[in-house]
Amino acid sequence: MYYVYMLRCEDNSIYTGITTDITRRMEEHFSQSKKCAKYTINHTAKRLESAWETDNRVLASKLEYHIKKLSKKDKEELIVKNNLQELLSEKIDTEKYKKEKLKGD
Repeated sequence: MYYVYMLRCEDNSIYTGITTDITRRMEEHFSQSKKCAKYTINHTAKRLESAWETDNRVLASKLEYHIKKLSKKDKEELIVKNNLQELLSEKIDTEKYKKEKLKGD
């Protein structure tokens, strides 16, 4: 399984990434270990906002790419409304992604 996730940073920016182990990857981002993304070194990760599960890296990479291309407004809307199909159905098969339940959902 692969996961595509969106993190909120302290400066209110949104970082999007992929991983095979969401728990490990969050620990790397939040602890700012050597394995965290360059972006989250300078933009401290504050919380996990959204995550989707998919079967393989190709699908995860496609979703990550298209989320990164969204405007900040659309990313915020995706976090709040989980409207993946509305925003991206013309670009990818949104049925291949399952929204992950997060703590507090």
